[in-house]
Amino acid sequence: MIRVLLAEDQAMVRGALTALLNLESDIEVLGSAADGEAAWREVQRLKPDVLVTDIEMPGITGLELAQRIQRHELPMKVIIVTTFARPGFLRRALDAGVSGYLLKDAPAENLAEALRMVHRGGRAIDPQLALEAWSEADPLNDRERQVLRLAGEGQSASEIAAQLNLSHGTVRNYLSEAIGKLGVANRIEAYRLARQKGWL
Repeated sequence: MIRVLLAEDQAMVRGALTALLNLESDIEVLGSAADGEAAWREVQRLKPDVLVTDIEMPGITGLELAQRIQRHELPMKVIIVTTFARPGFLRRALDAGVSGYLLKDAPAENLAEALRMVHRGGRAIDPQLALEAWSEADPLNDRERQVLRLAGEGQSASEIAAQLNLSHGTVRNYLSEAIGKLGVANRIEAYRLARQKGWL
């Protein structure tokens, strides 16, 4: 039996995935979570074989969740199911030890097959995305990415500094590094370009 935890912030999608997977005789959905922090708690409590997670979620993202699982060396596989067909996301997911990366517009039966493949130790990656993922490297480091994402969400440098326990000057440095690396004029353009490339 493949024991699965679902992390997805949209209730309808979460319910549909649960119902779909529960139809499979060899898959059991142990539980689900609507945000990254709840998913992290459930991961530790339920110890699933596979975590199926979206990327964009309140709190911590699916990618950050995968990184945390990798950092804590938890013995579970991660499959990302997302609407984001962006090579940058796939590269970051693979760096975080993710075993599967599927798009939400793929046929429903692909998820059950991906779960079986990943559970056996294989990988399940959208093939077209896999080809594109190696075309352009992500120039941002984790801290630049974090600061740029918060700036793009409308937070000031002072608010970002307070949230991340950094000095105001350090935040400004991270933002200017990100702007320079992306070759754009300001933080708004940097945020827009990084989102478009899947680097945020």
